[in-house]
Amino acid sequence: MKLALVRARYNPFGGAERFLNDAVAALATSEASVSLTLFTREWPAQASAVMAHRIVNPGYLTSTGRDRGFANAVAAELAGGGFDLVQSYERIAGANIYHAVDGVHAEWLAQRRRIQGPFGRLGVTLNPHHRYVLEAERAMFASPAFKAAICISTMVRDDILRHFKVDPTKLHVVYSGVDAQKFSPSCRDEFRVERRSALGIPQDASVALFVGSGFERKGLASFLRALADAPSSGRAPTKRWYGLVVGKDKRAKRYQALARSLGIADRVIFTGGVSDTRPYYGASDVFVLPSIYEPFGLVYLEALACGLPVIASRSSGAAEVIQPGKNGYVTDALDTAAIRAGMESALADSAMAQAARLSALPFTPAAMSGQYKSLYRALLVA
Repeated sequence: MKLALVRARYNPFGGAERFLNDAVAALATSEASVSLTLFTREWPAQASAVMAHRIVNPGYLTSTGRDRGFANAVAAELAGGGFDLVQSYERIAGANIYHAVDGVHAEWLAQRRRIQGPFGRLGVTLNPHHRYVLEAERAMFASPAFKAAICISTMVRDDILRHFKVDPTKLHVVYSGVDAQKFSPSCRDEFRVERRSALGIPQDASVALFVGSGFERKGLASFLRALADAPSSGRAPTKRWYGLVVGKDKRAKRYQALARSLGIADRVIFTGGVSDTRPYYGASDVFVLPSIYEPFGLVYLEALACGLPVIASRSSGAAEVIQPGKNGYVTDALDTAAIRAGMESALADSAMAQAARLSALPFTPAAMSGQYKSLYRALLVA
């Protein structure tokens, strides 16, 4: 069987790339003999050695031209046939499988309106790139070639059903798997003292961790405001909170300026993108990602596996695995008082660390791989 995969570019810090590699691993170990070809603008050969790479890199001048040009070029490459299935991580009409790691663009724009003023909303409405993505999303789900969507949370499945007329039987929820040996409470013993010393954080400080690129979508503004808030009781905290921001964003300076305006710049450390997040999990006490819209990033499970209580937003797929008061809390993405209260409560409850760890253990790579294999087997023989 010949399978084509489509992803425009490789981001070493991107969750989509990790999902793609998980799918590749499942296919490579499936009972069927499957050859894999990745259509991409650029991809390091060492990033995935088990599949062929076909470079499709047309020129462009705008973001709309970039996405449209790539989609059209890939469609032309695929027109000759030769592939039994096409699985895309981009919104491309004609793909048989859409791996919805980025969720639903229409829903992201709907949630984003909550933090935008009138001019921001008008700008999105007039933006040709957003119009293109919405059109491409509709065309993909309406295409006769569409056979299945792999949804990384129930929330994503429900978002697709809410925005598009799609047969529910074509939507398959496959939760991520986490390496519970690599990500474990041992990270605290291994990295806590060294990482805090290197970052200038007192060993007895309370530390909240944010991991994610795309700061607006991931809710960094709410994270910073929660760090600056006083506890909801009005009492002074027994310890000052420090914040670790791990991730990339081209507008990072804007958020650094926000930290300064909130008076917490001396307690917030922006690390940029990192290849190994374990030292930061080990250095922290609680994981906070109050996303405006987040399908279900792997970082939530990694944090839980490391024994960190998680504060997640209702507009994230991770809310499906958070048991409030047991392994974390679920809040509105913009309710900074509730986010801060969750941080304080999680810090005060020592039992939460073990509960967080235990709640991550069912989400194994083997379970995820088994679901991938079952889906591929059904589609390949259909």
